[in-house]
Amino acid sequence: MSDFTLNDLADIVARRARSGDPGSYTAKLIGKGIAKCAQKLGEEAVETAIAAVERDRAGVTSEAADLLYHLCVVLEASNVPLDDVMAELAGRTGQSGLEEKASRPKE
Repeated sequence: MSDFTLNDLADIVARRARSGDPGSYTAKLIGKGIAKCAQKLGEEAVETAIAAVERDRAGVTSEAADLLYHLCVVLEASNVPLDDVMAELAGRTGQSGLEEKASRPKE
């Protein structure tokens, strides 16, 4: 098992986003704005879902890695720390998913 964590990835994304390095894909993507970052996140989510439906284990692994990377990019572009997301998840562990969903405000 790897010692690499999602926090490590978020830190790398943050560092590269602020680097101004023209050779950094992360810096370029962040520079294109939130809409492009969100588009890439959506593409990776769809690709992950397709790989899952196809029961392509290697594909799911690869696409999920891309998905997590692009999620970290969107969080960075949105100025939302990963810690906030993790705290939100931690707060939900005391109830079932159905209870949590039912407690959300109705639209």
